[in-house]
Amino acid sequence: MVKHIEKIGRNAVADARRATPGDPDEVPGPSPNPATNLIMADIAMRAGTRLMKNAVQKGFLSGRYGRETASEIVENRSVAQTLASVALAKVATRSLPGALVVGGGMLAKTLFDRRRARRNQAKSTRKGDHELLQQAEE
Repeated sequence: MVKHIEKIGRNAVADARRATPGDPDEVPGPSPNPATNLIMADIAMRAGTRLMKNAVQKGFLSGRYGRETASEIVENRSVAQTLASVALAKVATRSLPGALVVGGGMLAKTLFDRRRARRNQAKSTRKGDHELLQQAEE
């Protein structure tokens, strides 16, 4: 039974190689092992995404709090904040309904904050400032 499955797999790989254009003996990338190249590509993409995410977050905060305080705020995020943002991003990117739910929730939160800010702008701003500055100090 195992030999039969192994033969089917071997034939499937051979069929895929024949159907793929280009030199079947040449593997694109820095390593001759395609699995290693895939891991390298994944690491590079994740590192680049993380650097860009941190830069955008610091950019949003630096206008109000300054460069150093913005860096401290971003670096001192709690595990709960990080897990919540990762979970919501996963839900939003996996399906259209997930994207609609997460996007709708973000829109609702923005509208709620704006409505609340009209009533008592100073109190809302002070509360947000207090939370972020406390996070920067931790």
